[in-house]
Formats: sequence, structure tokens, C-alpha cells
Amino acid sequence: MDDQQASSSAQSKPSPAGVPPAVTEAAHVTVHKRGGLGQLASTAICGNDITSSCLYVSALAIIYAGRWAPVSLLVVGGVLFLFRSIYAEVVGALPLNGGAYNALLNTTSKFRASIAACLTILSYMATAVISAVEAMHYVDHLWAGLPVTWATVGLLAFFMCLTIIGITESAKVAIAIFLTHLVTLSLLLVVGVGALFFGDEVGRTIDSTSNSVGGMLSILGSNFEADKSPDLVTALFFGFAAAMLGISGFESSSNFVEEQAEGVFPKTLRNMWIAVSFFNPMMALLALALVRIGEVEGYKEALLAHLGDVAAGPWLATLVSVDATLVLSGAVLTSFVGVNGLVRRMTLDRCLPQFLLKTNRRGTTHRIIIAFFLLAVSVLFITKGEIKALAGVYTISFLAVMALFGLGNVLLKVKRSGLPRPTRASWGGVVIAIVAVLTALVGNVLLPIGEDETPYWVVFLRYFIPAMLIIAIMLSRIALLKACLFVVRGGLSGMAREMGTIMHSIRDKIEEINSQQIVFFTRGDNIANLNRAMLYVKNNEQTNRIKFVTVVQRSMDVPEKLKKDLEFLDEAYPEIDIEFVVLEGVFGPELVKKLSETWEIPTNLMFIGSPGTHFMFGLAELGGVRLII
Repeated sequence: MDDQQASSSAQSKPSPAGVPPAVTEAAHVTVHKRGGLGQLASTAICGNDITSSCLYVSALAIIYAGRWAPVSLLVVGGVLFLFRSIYAEVVGALPLNGGAYNALLNTTSKFRASIAACLTILSYMATAVISAVEAMHYVDHLWAGLPVTWATVGLLAFFMCLTIIGITESAKVAIAIFLTHLVTLSLLLVVGVGALFFGDEVGRTIDSTSNSVGGMLSILGSNFEADKSPDLVTALFFGFAAAMLGISGFESSSNFVEEQAEGVFPKTLRNMWIAVSFFNPMMALLALALVRIGEVEGYKEALLAHLGDVAAGPWLATLVSVDATLVLSGAVLTSFVGVNGLVRRMTLDRCLPQFLLKTNRRGTTHRIIIAFFLLAVSVLFITKGEIKALAGVYTISFLAVMALFGLGNVLLKVKRSGLPRPTRASWGGVVIAIVAVLTALVGNVLLPIGEDETPYWVVFLRYFIPAMLIIAIMLSRIALLKACLFVVRGGLSGMAREMGTIMHSIRDKIEEINSQQIVFFTRGDNIANLNRAMLYVKNNEQTNRIKFVTVVQRSMDVPEKLKKDLEFLDEAYPEIDIEFVVLEGVFGPELVKKLSETWEIPTNLMFIGSPGTHFMFGLAELGGVRLII
């Protein structure tokens, strides 16, 4: 280890094998700033996804739960209430893009966090394709003969371009769609209830002889008499499992929290919870009053449009169909915005190839957006737009992400108890929420399907395993490259001259990846904590260089044992080059930003131990500095 203690102007040590410090693979200096999206814009972006669920979840809940569908949907609203505080605590403590990935990244290993990220990407992929296909089916209702598949590609391409233009412009479109959707749902509800009391056509449709309150109750009663659903426990179990699809999209807000203004995130959670807890049960109740239970499955693709037709005629059915097209398109936009924030964060953490970080003149990472578009289109053609096949990926991945977010909350409480946060979820609420999501996950795996249909979990694994292989390859590049080098040396030893170029190329690539320096800020931690930091870097980061930095007001304030402890660790880890830097000054966002620019080390490759409650700065202010002990 270099015994010379660096001053505030110290530069990093030369890279091995002549590789310059500014390695092209991770030479992106990131400065995290909170965006300016307000409450309405942020709610609209994620709200279009979650509120579009009433277009299909009411029918699904009735099919599996019968008369108990509104109860199942209310229980889902209760579970979502618990997740409000879970998400608020985690994102309040770690206000960075990435959702469940970010929560696990700062509390456990990078590989475990990547599992959550992979599940989230699959969820967004399925959301985009399902929403786009469903939207075009509604358009096909209005415009017969529409080439649905190619129209779906066109819709995905439109929102790809819109996201590339920028999130602010995308938010304006999302707001218009969101407000139109809320107005349409409210109108359908008011007209539907009015038809129950005063509409003769409704009375004739459902064989009711009274339009009074008693007549409405008799309508529900006649429907319930025809209900062939299973016993109460089974109905509630499968109804709850199916109804949990009604909260898909709740996780989206946490994936673009950095683009939201300060204090907006918890408000988006509250707004989404209110909308879902009100509209989903009410639409199921209205459906039970207007349509016989046995007929619901026949209208499951467009149940709300049928309710509009029964309540007021073709004009309302057409309005609902237009609204469905718009809000499902908004859900496509949510997928693009959410996955862009998540993949960018993963790429900064070197889980994905660095070329994805290239930005255009508007400052958006267009390569991520284009790659997601191509992936979505490929899935569309591979599955031939089969909704049930995509739903298998969608359901299991989404519920798994919710469960992992709950696990991230538990780890945050246990491992980062001193980390400041604006709110705390109760232990009881966290446990109940995780159990509820796991119950819904089991229920969706066990949902009855047709004899010719592939089980949902099988379809899910077909997409999940290849996706995880890509992540695993990125996280194991050093080992794989060393294996290639071993093969070249052993199997082709007789062709040394010809294969020398390949061997040098592989060796240079290993050195290039390993030369990316890592920074750990220490206040003079004991050797146990310093060793934990070394072990984390060794097991999770692809590097052989770590810079321990301590910031003091005077050089004489440096703990005496710190230098000796680091010298001991330097001997204990001969494969890792340890550098000790002493800086005179004050630790804070300005210093972190300055060091990131001077040393050309991204802030997300700078680590600290878990701060106490009196720590002056939040992680977002520090530009994404990560917690590892």
C-alpha cells in the first residue's frame, strides 16, 4: 500500500498495465439531482398503469370469486395500504431510482438485487405488450379490420419516440390520459347507478320489476342465486389472487423517484391507493348489478364497455372503449419510463453493458429505450400476442417484485436501522403484507386453467431464466474471461504465436474491468468494519483497486490505528490494491461531486457505512453513494 497520505489534491494511482484511470467502461460521472415532476404528473405516469386495471380485474375477480369479488378487491386495497408505508420507508431512506433493486442493492449482495431487477424488467416488458395489445383490441372494436399486431408495433414505437424526447413531455401526455380516465370511470359509475334506479331498459335486461332501492337489491339477489362459484374460502382465495393484478403498476413510482420533486413520492402512493381502493370494488359491484354472473366471462375482454352499453347505450360503450385505448396506452408509457430509470441505474452499477448509458442531446438514454422497444416487439411476435402467455410472466414477476420489496424493507430495518427515513412501516404491517403477496403468488400459480393451456409458472421461467443468464454473465465477466484465457493457453498452446493476440486482448480486457477504482469513505472504522467493506467489494464488484478515503479537519485528526489496519488488510488481500487517502475538509455532497469528477469515479461506485440518525445528508444529496456495511 502507498504509505504516502494524499492531500485534498491527491490523484489516484496509475492503473495497472498502463490502463488509464478513465476507463471507458465506467467513466460516466453521475450527478443525481431531483427532477421537477409534480404530484399530478408523477401520479399520472404511474396511475395510468394501476388504474387501467379496472378494465380487466373486475371481470377476473367475478369469474373466480363470484359474488365475493368486491370483498376480494377491498382486501387487495387493504394490502396496498400496508405497502404504502413499506414503499415510503424504503424510498424515503434510499431515494434513488431502481425500486426493489435499489432496496436490495443497499442491504444485500448485487446478485440478489439483480434478481429483483430482472423480475421488474420482465414485469415492465409484459405490461407494455399486454397493454398495447389490449388497447389495439379496443380500437378494433371501434374500427373493424384493424391489423392488431402491426398496430401494436406502431403504438410501442410511438411511445418509444415520446420517451426519447423526454420525461417532461411524456408527463403532459400522461396527465391528459389520466384525467380523461378518471372522468370516464366516474361517469360510468354515476350513469350505471342512475340506470339501476331509473332505467327501464336495465330493468328489462335483468328481469327486474322494480327500480327502487329494493329493486336494486333484488337484482343483486337474482344474480347471486345464479352464482355457481365455489365455497367462500376457495372463492376468496382465488378471487384475491386474481384481484392482486389490480395493483400492478404500484411499484412504478419508485423506479423514477429521482425525476420527481421533493416530497412527491409518498403522495403518488396515496393517490394510487385511493383510486384503486375506490374504483375497482365499485366497478365489480356495478357489474354484479348490471350483468348476470354467468355472463361475465363472455364479456371479460371489454366488461366495462358492455356495462356502458347496458346502462346508457352505444354512446357510453364507445366512450369507455376510447378511454380504455387511451389509458392502456398510458400504461405502455409507464413501462418505458419505469424501465428506463431502472436499467440506467443497473448499468451505472455495471450489471449491464456500459454502452447503454449513451445520451442524446435531450439528455435521455435512448439506447435503453430502443433496446426495450425491440425486446417488447420480439416478445409480441414470439407469443403471437397471446394475452394469457404474457399474463403468466406479468403476474408472477410483478408479485415477486412486491414480495422482494417487502424483504428489502425488512433488511433495511435490520441492517440499516440507523439510516434516517421520514416514515417507518410497522413490523406487523410488513409481515402481513409479505404473507399476503406470497399467498397471491401461490394462488396465481394454482389458478385453474384450460387443458390445452401452459401453466403460468412455466411461461414465466421461459423468460426469467434467459434474462437472469444475461445478468449472471455480466456479473461474472472476470471469471468467464479467465476461463477463456485458460482454454486458450491450454488447448492452443502449440499455436502460441497465432493466439498471442487473443490472449493479450483477453488479459487487457480483464485488466480494464479490474482497473475501475472503488472508493470507501471511512471515519476511522474498526478493522472488522473495514474488513466487511473489503469482503463486499471482493464478492460484488469487479475491481482490484479500492481507495479508502477519510475526511478530517486537520491531518492530525486521523485515527492512529486506521493506517495500520489498512496495511494489515493490504497484506490479507494481496489481489486487491489498497490506497489510503486523507483529505482535509468537510464530507458532504460538494466534496463527493468534486472527487467523482477529479478521479473520474461514478458516485454509485463510492461507498459509505450506514450513517446514524444525526447524519446531515440524504443518499440522494450525495449523488447515489451506496451503503455496504
